[in-house]
Amino acid sequence: QVRLVESGGGLVQAGGSLRLSCAASGDFFNINRMDWYRQAPGDKREFVARIAADGSTDYADAVLGRFTISRDLAENRVNLQMDGLKPEDTAVYYCTMDITTFTHRRDYWGQGTQVTVSS
Repeated sequence: QVRLVESGGGLVQAGGSLRLSCAASGDFFNINRMDWYRQAPGDKREFVARIAADGSTDYADAVLGRFTISRDLAENRVNLQMDGLKPEDTAVYYCTMDITTFTHRRDYWGQGTQVTVSS
């Protein structure tokens, strides 16, 4: 069984920084893509950042230049460094990974971690 666990959320003042981390565990043999999404109260879940299997990255316009996604393949981990945080970044942040197990390939999601940015 594959499990994703996030950490690193919290409360920070506007202009501050936070670093989120998400690690995958369980029985699988390949992680194809790692993404971060977020969902603010009353809003739809939205894409934040992606790191593809080849290491290329992509960001939502709202976070470009402020957030940096990275990975540690040895630890099956994806990180999101968030700098210059704004109140509108307040949301629950979710990691998701496209994982291939021995029987199938699908997206797995973490439980989410709360990020709150005060003005």
